[in-house]
Amino acid sequence: MAASLAGAAIFAGLGPSAADTYLGSYQARMSPRDHHASDGYPLDTAAQIVRQDRANWHRFGRGDAEDEGDRWFRSADSRARLERMLNRGAAMNEATRSAILHGTPVIQVDVYRDSVRVEIVY
Repeated sequence: MAASLAGAAIFAGLGPSAADTYLGSYQARMSPRDHHASDGYPLDTAAQIVRQDRANWHRFGRGDAEDEGDRWFRSADSRARLERMLNRGAAMNEATRSAILHGTPVIQVDVYRDSVRVEIVY
């Protein structure tokens, strides 16, 4: 049980940074529908847009042609955690944030146990 608690603590972001193990990645188009919340209001941040993309994929089954599945952000709680990780400074640079907020780029999200990294593919 202690091992599972330690694993849960690491996944929850409470573990040491050395435990930031690469888990995998996915690509997704940040389409106009990702720029709006499920109830229609416009989103204000790149982190919200990336989170909405995953909600559109997992919850609503509305993906774009370039969207790939992932196994990490299926639940609302995991998508909330994704948004928190994206709001950390190292998750994406300012140019990436701006491209997502003001455009419809394809991004790659590299998922680690304790963080995510986002880059523009095109």
